[in-house]
Amino acid sequence: MIDQVRKMADVFKSLGDPTRLMIIRMLASNPEDTLCVADLAARLGSTQPAASQHIKVLKNVGILEANKVGFRVYYRINTNVMLAYKTDLDELFEMAFTRCPRISTCEEDKD
Repeated sequence: MIDQVRKMADVFKSLGDPTRLMIIRMLASNPEDTLCVADLAARLGSTQPAASQHIKVLKNVGILEANKVGFRVYYRINTNVMLAYKTDLDELFEMAFTRCPRISTCEEDKD
């Protein structure tokens, strides 16, 4: 359970920035589309280095997939990872609202 909580904390950190949420929204709303850094930067009204940093954070938690074509790298949403995170989030909410007599026993009971 501790590993799952740590993993989800990293996911929440990656989602804690409005620009990254906009990137996810752009790519998730058109899952068949892929965008390169230049495309994302233009749509966000930001620089390519700034867009690259946001992409790096999202790639590190598996939300984005990269596909190199020639000299460009195109990104898209990793739908399987997003669905797995949704499942993890649902489980965390379920655990959060399950009454525990003591924290230490509750943690041990879930493993």
